[in-house]
Amino acid sequence: MPAGRQRHLNQAVMRIPRRAEGTERHVLASTYVAAGSFSAMLNSTDHQILYGRRGTGKTHALLYLANLAESAGDVPVYLDLRTIGSAGGLYADPTESLATRGTQLLVDTLEALHDELLALAIEGDVGDQSRLLPALDLLASASTAVRVVGEVERETTLRADEDTSAMVEGSASATPHVRMSLAWHGSRQAESRLRRSGTEHHHVVFGPLSRAVRALTRSLGGARLWLLLDEWSSIPLDLQPMLADLLRRSVLPITGVTVKLAAIERRSRLRRPADDGDYVGIEVGSDAASAVSLDDSLLFDHSEKRAREFFGQLLHNHVADRLAAMIPNPPADAESFVSQLCRRDALPELVRAAEGIPRDGINIAALAAQHAHDQPIGLAHVRRAAQDWFLRDKQSAISANEPLLRGLRFLVDEVVGRRRSRTFLIDQLSGARHDLIAALYDARLLHLLRRGIVDKHYPGTLYDGFAIDYGCYVAVLHGDSRLRPRDRGGWLTKGKEVPPDDFDLTRAAIDLSRFEQPPSWR
Repeated sequence: MPAGRQRHLNQAVMRIPRRAEGTERHVLASTYVAAGSFSAMLNSTDHQILYGRRGTGKTHALLYLANLAESAGDVPVYLDLRTIGSAGGLYADPTESLATRGTQLLVDTLEALHDELLALAIEGDVGDQSRLLPALDLLASASTAVRVVGEVERETTLRADEDTSAMVEGSASATPHVRMSLAWHGSRQAESRLRRSGTEHHHVVFGPLSRAVRALTRSLGGARLWLLLDEWSSIPLDLQPMLADLLRRSVLPITGVTVKLAAIERRSRLRRPADDGDYVGIEVGSDAASAVSLDDSLLFDHSEKRAREFFGQLLHNHVADRLAAMIPNPPADAESFVSQLCRRDALPELVRAAEGIPRDGINIAALAAQHAHDQPIGLAHVRRAAQDWFLRDKQSAISANEPLLRGLRFLVDEVVGRRRSRTFLIDQLSGARHDLIAALYDARLLHLLRRGIVDKHYPGTLYDGFAIDYGCYVAVLHGDSRLRPRDRGGWLTKGKEVPPDDFDLTRAAIDLSRFEQPPSWR
């Protein structure tokens, strides 16, 4: 292939947008690639929680769904909760009470919903205008009610003024006479005054709010309202159940409304118990129909073929329009695009390096294309790019967190250094008690391969199989050529295989109680 054409292919990959928020919806619709049955679950009208780590495509999925809903004549409202009201200000202020911060969060969210719907009502042909605008007024009134909380003082003033005068006249004439004059002037004045001193507090009442939402849906003329809430985990944990409770009481029961929340599982708290034995928030499986995990959807059931097809299609969808303007006769499909972009062994390695996370895959592909310049992307380019992405993004993200850095070092020393492997097992009970695994998993430095592996000798004990991040693994191997990997845990990455008969799950599992102990393999 001519070097100029190859350079254009590589440049097109390097220019792929990394974030979905800044991309037009019609572009998102054309670049979206569904993983397995996720698309069918996403399109259902059930209320759902979409879980996934950063980069798994939650925002892309919600915006894609918004485009589909709009095309079907429904009314989608997408809200990025990072931009709601005073996020990071009042919400996280420890000097303010939970009630004050929570109420302000509810008001800010409702006002954002009102503003989005008002913009749709003014700019587009949405529903019955004669009913929609009054319904929006009801929503505004219900969400911005104010009451004064403070002291009340009553002051009464009584005032009286009096003025009296007398005059006597007499004469010594033959006809004596006396003239007397008496005058009185007076006034009384009473004054009463009621004085209130206090502050205005927003006051959200669920009854009027629910009626306002119901009036809204009726004014849409049969169209469904899709409320898509992104970046749920950006809200402080203690406030999340309060916003979830607002949805449960005032939105979820309304016919004609579908709510989808996008969140990071281990940074979310949708429910907390109440003092009366009830709960505040949303109960998954009861109030919301299901929770869908993008992390699980992107495991591809350990099918390398499906994983390669997904990432090949993902890259091609993102560059197809750009390539059409850059080169003649651009690749017509994903298979031909990948064959021109990469050497034969590069895409499987890219899929391994991505660890099932689309954004990481795009970033590693862009770095590999940069390293390749005007040559096809090869195995060495992918490995160097994965190492760069690990050092530049993932490790730097936890650089200020010493416990996490020490935890990652402990696992690398144990798994890569002593066991010469990349995979390991964790007893589910032990993992649930230790924040290290959850935190490193959220940071995309560990990746879950399989859940609920049964130990045939102890059937009551379940294990989860993890892998050290590929970029971290490559960085370690490049730093020490003596560390030659062994495939002791290879069965974890091979479909639905079970552990070999001689494989001892108890001995293979990492003992997290040794976390503070120095490594012994050196």
